[in-house]
Amino acid sequence: MTTAAPAPHDIFTGASWHVDVAGFPVDLPIVAIKPDFAISLMMVIDLGVRFGEHVGRKLAEKLAPLKPDIVVGTATLGIPVAIEVTRALGLDHYVILQKSPKIHLGDALVQTISSITSKGEQRLLLDRRAVPLLAGKRVVVVDDVVASGSSLKGALDLVRAAGADVVGSGVILTEARDWQVVLGEDQTKLVSLAHIPQFAPDDHGRWSPIPETFL
Repeated sequence: MTTAAPAPHDIFTGASWHVDVAGFPVDLPIVAIKPDFAISLMMVIDLGVRFGEHVGRKLAEKLAPLKPDIVVGTATLGIPVAIEVTRALGLDHYVILQKSPKIHLGDALVQTISSITSKGEQRLLLDRRAVPLLAGKRVVVVDDVVASGSSLKGALDLVRAAGADVVGSGVILTEARDWQVVLGEDQTKLVSLAHIPQFAPDDHGRWSPIPETFL
């Protein structure tokens, strides 16, 4: 399951981490972010239609008791999650928070975020034409993974700025525990399907899970 820590330029380590996602087993490649720090990377768009349908249905089962009116997802990897959760809930419309400054988003509502897998700050953009779909509505925000918590926190804040009643959020995977502090009270409204650790080299230079502190 583990292998030697890579040289700084070699992000794919050859190691993997096995995780059971609500009954769907997957092996995620361990990817080095820095020479002494790695994560197990889930690219939901590479895991197939059956996986997407499975996680959408399982998240919908957890979110259905909240009686959401609409689902919000974030580009890019949160898009298939939002679509499948919406489908499984029996809803039709969903809203996607964009990260690219497309021509129709010149006057968008904006929230600045950071991500463990992206360099520098990013912006979440909400098309003002989507505000009527959210204002006064019961909304759940979904994504693929929560790690630092910044992306999900930004999404929650942006949706609230549009006047939505955020009743909960859902992710396929929680990663480590930094997100708990960043989300604050919103962590109690988060549901997930599985958990993954982060990794550091052990005394033999092999990737090993970093011990976690539970809040």
